[in-house]
Order: sequence, then structure tokens, then C-alpha cells
Amino acid sequence: MIEKILLADSGTGQSETMLKALMELPSIQRASVTILHAVPPQVSSENMTTKWEEGGKILATAIQSLKLDPNHVSSMLRQGDPKDVVCHVAEEINTDLIIMGSRGLKRLESILENSVSQYVFQLSNRPMLLVKDDIYVKKIQRIMVAMDKSESAQKCLDLALYMLRDIKGGQLVLLHINPSTGGKATEVSAANAEKDPILAPAVAKAKKMGVAYRCVVTSGKPAEQICQVAEDQHVNLLILGSPDRRPSVAKSLPDLDRLLGTSVSDYVRVYANCPVLLARTPA
Repeated sequence: MIEKILLADSGTGQSETMLKALMELPSIQRASVTILHAVPPQVSSENMTTKWEEGGKILATAIQSLKLDPNHVSSMLRQGDPKDVVCHVAEEINTDLIIMGSRGLKRLESILENSVSQYVFQLSNRPMLLVKDDIYVKKIQRIMVAMDKSESAQKCLDLALYMLRDIKGGQLVLLHINPSTGGKATEVSAANAEKDPILAPAVAKAKKMGVAYRCVVTSGKPAEQICQVAEDQHVNLLILGSPDRRPSVAKSLPDLDRLLGTSVSDYVRVYANCPVLLARTPA
């Protein structure tokens, strides 16, 4: 369940629009929202005062624009490096979801350009909803999950069904990347999906909750196929498991696969043409 949401608001990008779309979902409407703006350290007290005032205006404008229930929203202005502030506040309030804007920088470019979203993606163990600055945020009605036998996929499925359960006209897109399909994405009939060992359990869950579904089977490189099918199926939100493969003694260190852009989640973060919710799961 998503009961606490942290919106990291820089005053630019699409994060506020994303939150609006998310709060329209019946399952999310009662969630409490914390809107955070971080003010980086400045070279002079005068500059600090100016940035602090600007931050206060950003928060006030966001609260006014979002039109949320005053009983369920709070604002937070913090001084410090935005990357660290977001991670610390996420732990402090025990948030269920972080929403952040993203420039969609590729691989090491995001590290070299000091990307806040990439840093938080690396080091936070909280689910993150990333929305790139250059995409159009639409009303959430079609959510996609890539299915396999992993615990990660099952958790993503459960989250998608939780979000879709009371949406009129909502639909779940179930993707199975199967090497035997010859590289062509094909929509699978309900009868065939119920026989597929990967799709059948997901279909059964969707039926039980009364959620409409569509099944697609394809093959190829998983990251590329996920992005392509999301585009072809006009998906409004993609939920993807992002397992943390680091040993417990290295949780404060970046995951090299993500750092170098070689993981599925990092590729999708950069190339998907829709918002991406990265659900944290154990390795």
C-alpha cells in the first residue's frame, strides 16, 4: 500500500503533474503527501537567504497548484545537498514512494552531471516514481508489468493491481519476454494466456480483483522490449522491479551495474517514454 508519498520538488520538470495524476487514483487519494524542497549550500549568507526565499515560494506555489486536502499534505524546506536531503527525508518520514523529476541522462553522464534522481535511485531503498522532463504525463489508466517467475515481478504485479482496482476503464498490460517467439510482439488471447505458466498466475490475480488485462508476448533484449511494448501499448505507467544486488556491508555504495547503465532498470529509466515506478525488492 502507498500511504506516504514524498514529492521532491525542484520547481521544474513534471513531478507535480505526476503527483496530480497519481492522486486521481482511488487507491492513492487518502495518502499523505510531503512536498520537499532542498536548498543547496551557498557561498554567502545573502545568497542563502535568497535561495531560501525562493524555496519557500516554490513550496507555496506547489501546494496551491496541487489542491490537495490540507489535512493530508505538508511542506518541508531543508538546507543541504539535494541528493542527500531526499535520501535522509525519505528515511525520516518512512515514505512508501518517492516522486522525482529526471532529465533522463544516460549512463555516466548522469553521474558526471551530478544527477539528483540517479543518486537517489542508487542509494535509497524506497520505491521511486521517476518522470522525465521531456514526456507528457497522462491520466493513469493503463499500467504495464513485465512478468517472469521472480519475486520482484510478483511485487510489481501486486502494486499495479492495487493501483488499478477501482479505476473505471483501467487496464493491466502483462508482458512476457519469451525467447521462443522469434522477436515479434504479439497480443495473446485470454485462453492462451491462461495456459502460459508465466502469465496464468497474473491473469488469475487480475480476474480475482476484477481488473481488465491484456497480455503481450515478445522476445529480445528485455530492457529494449519493455520500452518498445510500453510505447506500442500506450502505457501511462510502467512498474519495474529494481532489485538491490549489493551486500549489506555495501549498501551505501553505488551499484556498478546501475552506475554504468548496464542494468535493465537503468536502461528503462532513460529510454521509456512514460513514467517509471521502480519498486525496490531484495536481491
